[in-house]
Amino acid sequence: MRTTGLRAVFAAVLLVLAGCAAPTAAPGGDVSPATPDPDRNGFDDPAQDVLGWENGYWYDEPIAVDQSDGLNDSEMEAFVARGMARVEHIRELEFDERVPVSVISRDDYRSANAGGSGSSDSEFNRWNDQVWEALFIAGESTGSASAISATTGSSVLGFYSPSDGEIKIVTDSPGEPTIDNATLIHELVHAVQDQRFDLTDARFRSETQDGDLATDGVIEGDASYVERQYSERCAAGTWDCVATPDTENSRGGNPNLGVLITIYQPYSDGPVYVHDLYERGGWEAVNDALRNPPASTEQTIHVTDESPRPISFADEGTNGWTTFPDQGVEGSDTVGEASMFAMFWYQARTSGAETVRVQSIADTNSRYDTYNYDAEPSNGWANDRLFPYRNAAGAEADYGYVWVTEWDTDGDAREFRDAYLNVLSAHDAAQRDDGIYVVEDGPFNDAFRVVRTGDRVVIVNGPTPADVDEIRPGLAS
Repeated sequence: MRTTGLRAVFAAVLLVLAGCAAPTAAPGGDVSPATPDPDRNGFDDPAQDVLGWENGYWYDEPIAVDQSDGLNDSEMEAFVARGMARVEHIRELEFDERVPVSVISRDDYRSANAGGSGSSDSEFNRWNDQVWEALFIAGESTGSASAISATTGSSVLGFYSPSDGEIKIVTDSPGEPTIDNATLIHELVHAVQDQRFDLTDARFRSETQDGDLATDGVIEGDASYVERQYSERCAAGTWDCVATPDTENSRGGNPNLGVLITIYQPYSDGPVYVHDLYERGGWEAVNDALRNPPASTEQTIHVTDESPRPISFADEGTNGWTTFPDQGVEGSDTVGEASMFAMFWYQARTSGAETVRVQSIADTNSRYDTYNYDAEPSNGWANDRLFPYRNAAGAEADYGYVWVTEWDTDGDAREFRDAYLNVLSAHDAAQRDDGIYVVEDGPFNDAFRVVRTGDRVVIVNGPTPADVDEIRPGLAS
């Protein structure tokens, strides 16, 4: 996922907010297995490879695995093989080959992912800083790369890398490794997705934040949907499941909840989206969605196929202000409805902004949903393009942005504008006679112009009011 610096991996992420518990899915039905030759692994002989049987283990048979003192090699082999068989049985997809599983310490994981995409001074990170600053999630004093790596370093439980074809479990005890059942199942789903649909394919990569989250809606939604069905079988005693010992963990850290709420959206709305597909067309409908992923988080939040409205934009910057033409889509990002919701929720929680009711995130209406990303200020999204700007004329570069947002109706645009102005108000913004708002102090101290014209809202940001007028001249408040 580009937003997290995990663009080439698919991870299991833990998110728990006070008073919000994740629901579980109902189990599917079991079927009687066929009987392959137990001495054949089946990978090189399709006639010997049947759903629900892998490397000599059936999906419903007990295994002699005890994690109380960590997993030895034979236990790991049995645990993974039966997990693969169980994924096959639920998901109705056959593995083509064994999936290697290894462990990595959380400290090593944090070190490997520190700084996000490239160095903290990379052009991408300078561009991406403006995206997350526009969302009032990562301010100038933090930087997007630091906020993202600190958050994922604390929340990722394990990940699958399509480039390596391998699962890595993030653990605090690599010398005596233990693996949570649900995390293993989740990552094994990614492995079979990769073997069947090639997760390295271009259709699974987007140049925008919203595109990445939308694609992850079906990828992570599929894995989370299967994981929940598996967990329900364990809880009900339908299947014998290997217990995970209680251990101290060092997830801790200092996660940015705005980042976490943003990157968790596919894990929350994705299972609802996948469940709807499954109800309408079975697993083949889910497979079709993997072949043609959703285009926006609006589609996964509301389970719709409504397409984003095209937005054209011409750079009008003066006096040295330019876009980043080599980043994103012609210099722009699209943050989408999920990220806008995260902005309003995070600012309500941290700054007391009158945007959304903080506890509304727990108001879910589906047993497959974890959190609610549907809110008035972000609902009615039709599209957005956020253009970061820079000016390198001085000793140090200055930065700003133009954020063009389109809405289904004038009323939707008005709700977004009013909520955004409430965010500025929460940061003590003062409005000048020319309509520009100025935030004097704090991590978001800048000048802002916010203009609504019908169903469009344009936000221009710069270090000073004069910069705002140079970035987008002639835009009247």
